[in-house]
This record gives sequence, C-alpha cells and structure tokens, in this order.
Amino acid sequence: MMTSTDLIQHVLKNTGFRELNTLQQETLASVETNRDLIILSKTGSGKTIAFLLPLLLRLDKQKIGIQALILAPSRELALQIESVLKSLRTGHKVVTCYGGHAMSIEKNSLVESPSILIGTPGRICDHLERGTVELTNTTQFILDEYDKCLELGFEEQIKFIRKTCKSTTFTTLVSATEMNNLPDYFTLNKPKTIDLLQSQADPTITFYTLPVSNKTKFSSLFNLLCTFRGEPTIIFCNFREATETLTQYLAENNFPSIAYHGGMEQDERERALIKFRNGSQHTLVCTDLGSRGLDIPEIQHVIHFQYPQSQEAFTHRNGRTARMKANGSSYLLLNADEELPAYIQSAYEEITLPNTIIKPTVSPWITVYFSAGKKDKVNKIDLVGFLTQKGNLKKEDIGLITVLDHSAFVALKRKNINILLEQIRQEKVKGKKLKIGIAK
Repeated sequence: MMTSTDLIQHVLKNTGFRELNTLQQETLASVETNRDLIILSKTGSGKTIAFLLPLLLRLDKQKIGIQALILAPSRELALQIESVLKSLRTGHKVVTCYGGHAMSIEKNSLVESPSILIGTPGRICDHLERGTVELTNTTQFILDEYDKCLELGFEEQIKFIRKTCKSTTFTTLVSATEMNNLPDYFTLNKPKTIDLLQSQADPTITFYTLPVSNKTKFSSLFNLLCTFRGEPTIIFCNFREATETLTQYLAENNFPSIAYHGGMEQDERERALIKFRNGSQHTLVCTDLGSRGLDIPEIQHVIHFQYPQSQEAFTHRNGRTARMKANGSSYLLLNADEELPAYIQSAYEEITLPNTIIKPTVSPWITVYFSAGKKDKVNKIDLVGFLTQKGNLKKEDIGLITVLDHSAFVALKRKNINILLEQIRQEKVKGKKLKIGIAK
C-alpha cells in the first residue's frame, strides 16, 4: 500500500496541481481515524479527487477482487469519475458499468476482476442478478451525489447493493447539497462530516434578464447567442421536445448547437459531450440532465430558455458556470406573459442587445471520427503520431482526443479539413485501415 506522502506526490505529478486543496487534505487526513466519511462541498471544488484519495490509500495491490465500489446517479458522472481515476495512473484496474453500454463489453471486462468498480445503481443491480459481479468482499462503498441518487428514485437499488456488500468497512457519501436525514440502511461508523458548503464562497455570477415575447423569444435568444462570439454556453429547457425544437431553429439560422437530453441514445449523448468538451460545438441545448455531473469547468454562460421547476434546479443550472474561481453569466428570458417563480429575484440587470445582428461565430475546431478505440489497441499517442506523420499536421492543429472502447474522436482545426480527410482516409492506423470522417 502507498503512504499518504507517496500518494500525494503521485497525484500532484499526474494532475499538474501544485498542492492538494483544503477539502482534499481533509479527506486524506480522515484515513487515520478509520471512520466513515460524509463530504459536503460545492460543484467544482475537487470532490472527485477528494473521495478518491482515501479510497486509493486503502487499496491493496496484493488482493484479488473488487475492493471498492463507487455508485453515481448518471452515466456521465460515472464516466467522469473513471476519467479522473485513470488520469491518476495508479495501476489499479478500473471497470465502469452503466446503461446504454454494451453488456458484452462489460462482462468481458469483469472476467478479470477490477480493484475498483464504478457504475450506476441500475446497471450494478443488473450485474449482481446475472452473477457477473461479486461484491461480498468489497470493503469500500462510495456513493457520489447521494442526494441526487435518492431524488431520482434509486433508493431500492442502492439498498439492495448495500446489503450485498457484506464486508464493507468504509463508507463515503458525497454531495453538493446538505441532506438532513440519511437512509437507515446506511449504518455509518461514527461518520466524520467534512462540510465546506458554508465556507466556500459563492461563484461570481452576473445575472441578466432579457425581455422577450412569445413571438420574439427564439429570435432574441439567437441575437443574444451571437454576441457571445463562441464562448461556451449551456441553454436549459424543461422538456426534451424544446431542446430539439430550439436546436433545429438555431441550425436553420446557421448557428451551430447540439442537443443533450435523456431521450437520446447513449452514444448520441457521448458524442454531444465530446463535441462540447473539445470546443467543436460551443453551445449545448439541454434539459436539467445537464445541470449536474458534467465535468466542463470552462462554461461562460448559462441561459434559462424555460424557467426551472424548482429553486434547487435553478441553483444547479447556474452552478455550471463560474467554476474553478472563474466568472460567469446567467440569463433569464423574461416573458411578460409568464409568471416569474417566487424563488427568482427580479433585481437582475436588463441586457440590451445591439441593433445590428451579428453573424454567428463558427468554432475553428471540428470533430473527426476514427473507427477504432481502446479495445482495438489504439490510444491517443497513436492518433497524434498518425495525424502528424500521415496528415502533416502540427501539434497545435490537434485538439482534445477522446478514445472510447471501439471508436475515437479528435478535435482538428476546421480549415482545409476536407483536403486533410482525403489525404488520410486511405492510410492505416497501426496497420489497420479505419473509417475516418467528420463525426455526426
């Protein structure tokens, strides 16, 4: 097992941080008490690394089997945790299971038991019922965004999983909001609560209102978006249909955006987030599914196209911007025909749009698809080498690379992209000819 000092140096080296923040230092120090842990801290405060530190310190490379289970309420959050964990390069095998992911791939990955299993409650229950997951010797149980898990109706599934983990000696509950009553099936051992909710300064968000009418709502939003000049933006709607309608309207007016909601297939949602993260799409139109669990710290603007249905939803939507000590803006489309929810204060600054319509900004990046991924032994280094050698690209022409199980997505400079694709389509990546094209 690693010592605390070794682990800190290892984490700092692989994250590029100069030091652990206050939350991370406190969670790591909690290991010495051998008590369960409750972490209450706002979004963007480094919670994922904070709860991973005690977990990693307690892992034993000599043991076989799943030593730690991490539950998350959404596929996106589960994948985010996996990404952070793998970036730390600990050498421990990690498997992530979630709905919409091929069960056959997960079963193959579980043949050789991982040290850490990450998953959504429903999918982990599915594996338990199939007998493809064994948790009786699991000693660490972590529930991220536990309030959201209960809110989404996962209580019975979590209760079942918890009872299956008969050897659990350490439990960690993590949340961005305070929860007064814990479910009785969490029998915690003198839990240590690290509560930074009150001490953490609120992010610097400037609130604006944009007066609209039923006739001008779409066009006013379009004009507002054009003033942003490509800054990362999330537009929130209450319903899936609204996201699709709005995305279509923007497309008809030559404004690039991408939809994201629970009615989309998992691979569609993954592609949407990949394009948004790598900057080839700078505007995401989504339901409240996008208000939590997305690790995208650079978002500058949040727009409430439709008023959120609760104060909590309003808070989480706004929490997408002004993260990591940055500033951000939140916009309400104020329609005189609609009643403003009581929890929304009306003392916001009214924004005035320019009289001259500004031409929409198109991202300088575009996402290119490759038909091979991790399971095909293709990694980021392979793709960078291929693009620099066969495509004659410079490293500054290559943006964020995302490698999935059987596919990869690379952000490339949009200029001359069609010429580049013609040049590299006939070339081979690691001796294999792949399908290469602009990602749909």
